[in-house]
Amino acid sequence: MKIVSIAVSRKKGTPKTPVEEAYLFKEHGLEGDAHAGPWHRQVSLLASESIDQANAQGLNVGFGDFAENIATVGIDWKTLPIGTRVRLGTQVLLEITQIGKECLNRCAIYYKAGDCIMPREGVFARVIEEGPIRCGDPIEIL
Repeated sequence: MKIVSIAVSRKKGTPKTPVEEAYLFKEHGLEGDAHAGPWHRQVSLLASESIDQANAQGLNVGFGDFAENIATVGIDWKTLPIGTRVRLGTQVLLEITQIGKECLNRCAIYYKAGDCIMPREGVFARVIEEGPIRCGDPIEIL
């Protein structure tokens, strides 16, 4: 279980740009990301296996295209209960706050990708302990 992609965007409803590393602030989220702030969806997580499956079904998508902040390998996020705590790297601690989301209208992500899997497979969390993360960092479910 590890981080395979980290991505940020300045604007909500748009694909995110992959970066090699990021800093997560306590009760805020990823530095420079439009979704960061004092609410329950500070960080979004998605399994890279879900992105692979979307491509296998004919989409042409990559990391950040579903506006996920962190893509991982080896975790089926949608099966974890709300309240689960997850360690990213050595310092960051997240708490799962929401599984899936309701999209009221189709955003740029839907039109670019042809579908959006975040409402079905994305997970959202808040930052309990802050710190830096890098692609390749291990993930531990507590």
